[in-house]
Amino acid sequence: MRSKNVSVDLTELLELDKQKSVLLFEIEQLKSLKNDISELIVSAKNDEERRSAIEKGKEIKEKIDVKEPMYRDIKSRFDALLKKVPNMPSDDTPIGKDDSENVVLRTVGNIPTFDFQPKEHWELGVASGYMDSMRAAQISGSRFAYIKGGFALLEFALIQYTISVLTNAEKIAEIIAKNKLNSNSRPFVPVIPPVFIKPEVFDRMARLEPKEERYYIPQDDLFLIGSAEHTLGPLHMDEILPETECPVRYLGFSTSFRREAGTYGKDMKGILRLHQFDKLELESFTIPEQSLEEQNFFVAVQEYLLQSLNLPYRVVICCTGDMGDPDARHIDMETWLPGQNTYRETHSADLMTDYQARRLNTRVRKIDGSIVYAHMNDATAFAIGRTIIAIVENYQQKDGSISIPDVLKPFMFAEKI
Repeated sequence: MRSKNVSVDLTELLELDKQKSVLLFEIEQLKSLKNDISELIVSAKNDEERRSAIEKGKEIKEKIDVKEPMYRDIKSRFDALLKKVPNMPSDDTPIGKDDSENVVLRTVGNIPTFDFQPKEHWELGVASGYMDSMRAAQISGSRFAYIKGGFALLEFALIQYTISVLTNAEKIAEIIAKNKLNSNSRPFVPVIPPVFIKPEVFDRMARLEPKEERYYIPQDDLFLIGSAEHTLGPLHMDEILPETECPVRYLGFSTSFRREAGTYGKDMKGILRLHQFDKLELESFTIPEQSLEEQNFFVAVQEYLLQSLNLPYRVVICCTGDMGDPDARHIDMETWLPGQNTYRETHSADLMTDYQARRLNTRVRKIDGSIVYAHMNDATAFAIGRTIIAIVENYQQKDGSISIPDVLKPFMFAEKI
């Protein structure tokens, strides 16, 4: 809790846990006694014995009727506090206060050199007519944009390319072998999930907070999701998955919505930080023993996709102060943007262990018959807008045109834009 900058009254939590356990034991004892008395009533030899047993039964019921509301109240208070307690960080997660204490694990690819001053994506987008934030602001407000022409074609090409890789078992086996992983080569199932989510399900996903970052529709009591994983994660809530089907892997595409609270005046130009954006997201359910390897596989997928686009990037392990409460291990990818002359975050990979699964009651029946909570992973395949930025800025030419990465050309129907 301290390392993740989370404040919870731990003394109260432990005291409520103790009270809850004592009351539950007392209620169970009373119910057991009540069952015994019910048998006495049936087997009573005369009316006096029956009346005596009935009176004792009433007394016990009254005690139960007093204790059960007390138990529900204490359990409700306990659950509310427990939900605020974050997941345990992995052993290799650095302890730190914020993103300044994240650790770069590796840097991959060569930063491109230009014989001209490289432009930012928004300059190239406005000049080509492929991006229009001005008209979007008039129609929808700030932090919205029209994506048109070549930029729109890039989005569709990225989607088709990613699907072609991640639904291909042979390609996945190649990624696993290259990275010397001990992972299953089961492909991802493409999903277009709902973009609305019920508050109680959002809360069970442990992603409802911070609420100020969410868009809420009061008349329907629904939130708009901030990522496809928000509605992919609950797909198997209150279900038991057979181990033979694990890992269950999904590739979700959705439009996502974030209020960008607290970022006033930051990244206002272009499409780096919008209220509405599209993402390709990975989600999986595994047995506990496979979850860390599954995250390593997700990171390998992310690196494969970035390398296939020939984009320079670095891999960062986030410290405790820069990771979400449900995360046990959080890996980011930061891609080089020549227009900004810096690396910017484009990908994340989150291992939640069983933190979300416990709240969602998502379990796995193991081959030996035992039932355990599933372990869950989610990760970015591509944040489409930010990937378009990276391609546009790294592949820009002196004449203002933009070359296309080779792997996207079959889906792009063009050599350049």
